[in-house]
Formats: sequence, C-alpha cells, structure tokens
Amino acid sequence: MDGMKITGYRNEAFVWRWRNYGDANNPGGQECFQASLLFLETDAGLTGIVPGSTDDELFSVVEGRDPRGVTGLWKQLNDQVFKQNRQAAIGPLDNALWDLKAKANDEPVWRTFGAKEGRVKVYASGLDMPLSDDKMAAYYREMASLGINGGKLKVGLDIEDDRRRLGIMRDCLKPAKREPYLMIDSNEFWSPKQAIRKVARLEEDFDLQWVEEPARRWDWRGLRQVSQAVRAAVATGENLHHIGEHMHLIANEAVDVVQLGPDGCAGLTGGLYVAGMAHGHEKPVSGVTGPGQIVAHLLASLPNHSMTELKDLKTPPCWTIPNRIEDGWLLLGDAPGFGIEVDEAKLCEMQANPLSTDGEAPRRKGAGLF
Repeated sequence: MDGMKITGYRNEAFVWRWRNYGDANNPGGQECFQASLLFLETDAGLTGIVPGSTDDELFSVVEGRDPRGVTGLWKQLNDQVFKQNRQAAIGPLDNALWDLKAKANDEPVWRTFGAKEGRVKVYASGLDMPLSDDKMAAYYREMASLGINGGKLKVGLDIEDDRRRLGIMRDCLKPAKREPYLMIDSNEFWSPKQAIRKVARLEEDFDLQWVEEPARRWDWRGLRQVSQAVRAAVATGENLHHIGEHMHLIANEAVDVVQLGPDGCAGLTGGLYVAGMAHGHEKPVSGVTGPGQIVAHLLASLPNHSMTELKDLKTPPCWTIPNRIEDGWLLLGDAPGFGIEVDEAKLCEMQANPLSTDGEAPRRKGAGLF
C-alpha cells in the first residue's frame, strides 16, 4: 500500500453488563461498566478500531498523517500533552495507529510487533471479592478446565477470609497444576507495614508468586519495604500512565514484576518502552487484559513476559474478537489488526437503551489507616 492518510475519527460510548467484579475498595462489586470504541478512519478504506476514545486536540496531531509511522506520532502526541498531565489520553489513539499499521500489512498486531507466535501465558483473575465461596470456586474450576494453572485473589479486608478463599482457589486450580501459581492483589488498600504483616501470615500456608499493589502505586519506599520483607515478589504498574512513573520504581528496586495496563502505558508504544526498561534491569513483565486483550499483542513479542491476567473472553455485545484459550494460553488469532469486529446495529441498540452505572468505585474510606 502506497500513501495513506488519517481523515477522521468517531467515539461511540455505551454501557454494558459484564459480571460482578469487586476488590477491597468495592467489596459489593459492580456489574455495569462505561465503555467506548474509537474508530480512526483513513482515505485507504481502513479503519482502526480499539477500546477507548480521543478528542479533537489529539486528533489534530495525527490528522492527514500516515498512520504507519506509529512511534514517531506517539512522540508527537506526548509532546502535545507535555504540560497537561494526561498522557493516558493518548493510549487509545496510539493503539488505533497500531491497528491500522497491522491492517495495512494484512497481519495481526502481534506479528507487526515481531512476535514468533500469537499467544501469551495467562492466569485467572476473578476480581472475586463480591463472590460467594461457591461462585468463586466455580469460576476457578472453569479456568482450570481450560488448562490455566495460576490464579490471583482479591484480598485485604479480613485475613481469615483471605486465607480460606486462597485455599479454595488453590484447590480448584490443582487439576491444571499440582502446585498452582498463586497471587494476591490488595489494590493499594494496605499501608506497607500492614502489607508485611498480612502477607507474612498468608505465607505461613501458601507459596505466593507475587503480591500486587501492596502499597500506593507511586510509593517506591513502601513498595521496596514490602519487597524486602516478604518472600513473594511485588507486582505493580498497571495503573501508571507514563513511562517516567515506572522509572523511579524500577531504579529504586521497588517492583519485582512490572505490570502493564490493558492499553499498555499511554498506548502500546509506551508499553514497549517500559518493557524494554524492565528487561534492562532483569525484571519480568506481566499484563492486565481487558475486553479485546489489546495488550496481549505486545506481550507476545516480549522476551521478558511472564504471565498475564485474564478475567474471561467476554466482550460487549456489540463487538467480537477471534481470541480463544487453549492449554492455559491465550491465542490471539490471525485476523488483521486486533481482530475487533463491530456490530453497528447492536451498538446503536445499546446506545438507545442505556444501562445505568455508578461509575468506578473510589478508594475505600480508611484504606491504609485501619
């Protein structure tokens, strides 16, 4: 394909019902989530389609440009928001550029990144705080039946509940592995000293691979304190939105497993640079997949990728992806780009009959204090 120019964009917002997810900050859970799809259009008839949205200011940076120059455009987008403190906003636009670049090459994004195979090792994450023991057990048994041999439990409110539920998760995953990989996630609910005490108690009975966000995401002193005091690794980074935010965590030995969010870090381009920084410090990288598993296309190409969080393969009713799980691996398929196919009629129906949502839950009162 010769010349190609970006000509327009549109955001399509909607609310969809996933399933009941919650953590220590929102133990009652939430079922309906706000979402959006970004359509980035070109004069070549190709459209980049990714979760998220953009705005006129950011679009003006890429308008009329060839979308295949992704990393150069990413730098220009970063320069645009230099003093605005909203690097996260460029993520969907960056990802749409990767979708277009791969579609222009008639290949999946994972191949555009140079991955040998379009697959990543995954572990199960039920975001299970609101679930009864029976419902939680059913979820992890289902994941084990797909060959998934690791799981991550939401913890933080009651250590005895955490101990009991961690045992349930372990036992349900045993059909896939005699000693499953066990992780816990307190979602920044603890102070560093609280985390050390509580993780140490759990480590009396369980061999934990890592504890996720045991202190505030930016608290490199506290995170390092936890890492040095417990046997488990400390994982963090999924809620960081600029490569500079990762730099001080890595440089100060405050993170053992470097995490990338569902969109990478200010997009997959930023995620690529963070992964390189981690690799230079001999740190493994893990990811957090959302609907569409966008970040998995990047992770498949990384030499330091370990395993990545998978909740399920459910997508909003208005779009589909070709991904599937096989023997504990997420297989990304060979469809061009990210493989997202949109049912425009269903999208319009969802927008015409919106569900209600309370939005994302805030940090729980008393977190880090009690």
